[in-house]
Amino acid sequence: MERSLHELLEEKYHYFNRTDFIEDDPISIPHLFSDPRDIEIAGFFSAILAWGQRKTIINKCRELMSLMDDSPYQFTQDHSENDLKALIKFKHRTFNSTDLLYFVHFLKGIYSKHPSLEDSFFGLDGENQQPIEKALNRFRNKFISLPDFPKRTGKHISSPEKKSACKRLNMFFRWMVRKDDKGVDFGIWQKFKPSQLICPCDVHVEKVARQLGLITRRQTDWLTAVELTDSLRKFDRADPVKYDFALFGIGLEQKYQFKVA
Repeated sequence: MERSLHELLEEKYHYFNRTDFIEDDPISIPHLFSDPRDIEIAGFFSAILAWGQRKTIINKCRELMSLMDDSPYQFTQDHSENDLKALIKFKHRTFNSTDLLYFVHFLKGIYSKHPSLEDSFFGLDGENQQPIEKALNRFRNKFISLPDFPKRTGKHISSPEKKSACKRLNMFFRWMVRKDDKGVDFGIWQKFKPSQLICPCDVHVEKVARQLGLITRRQTDWLTAVELTDSLRKFDRADPVKYDFALFGIGLEQKYQFKVA
C-alpha cells in the first residue's frame, strides 16, 4: 500500500530528528555549550556561516569558537583589543574579519541592553504575535543601524524585505524555538512559538519540496519559503517546520543513492 505524503514526512521526521545526526551538522557547534547565551551566539554564527560543505562549515565554526576562547558570550562582552586582533585571520568564503569584528561589536551592544539575542527581534513594545517576517526585517534594520556599520557586512544578514528566503536565519530560529524530546533543537527561546516559524529553504529542502509538490513557485525567495511552510502546515499546524528534518534528510538520501549508483 502506497504511503501518503503525510506518512512519508512523519516517518522521515522521526528518523532524522535524532542526536545521531548532530555530529555532522552545524547544529553540533551550539551543542558544545550549556549556557543559553553561549548556545544562541554559537548557533547564530553557525547559521550565518552555513554555506558550502557541511564539514568545512563545522571546521570553520570550531575555529571561530576557539578564537573566542570557547566562551562566545564572555568574549563578546569582555574582549580586549588584543583579543580582537586574534579574529583578524578568520575567513569563511566571503565572510571575513571586517564582518566578524562588526558582528562581535553588534552582539556586545545587544547583550548590554537585553538578556537574550531573542529580544533583538522585537519592537519597542515587545510584541511577537505578528508574522516572523516583521521580526526578521526589524532585526536586519537594527543590525545595519550602528554608526560604524561596514556596508559589505549587510549581505550576511538577509531579510524578507530584500526578497531573500532567509534560509540561515530561519534555520537559526528553528534551533532556538523548536522544542521536543529528541535532543536536537534547543527550544530555549520562549517568546516565539513553533507555529510562527518559516521553513529553512536550502538547496536540498527546495529540491525535495518541489519533487513532492510542496512548492510551485518558480523562483526561490521569501514567498517560496512561506509557500513551503503553508504546505507543511496542512500536516502539522502547531509545528510545521519539524518537517525540515524530513525534507533535508530525504535530500541526503537521494544524494547518497546517486553516489552509490
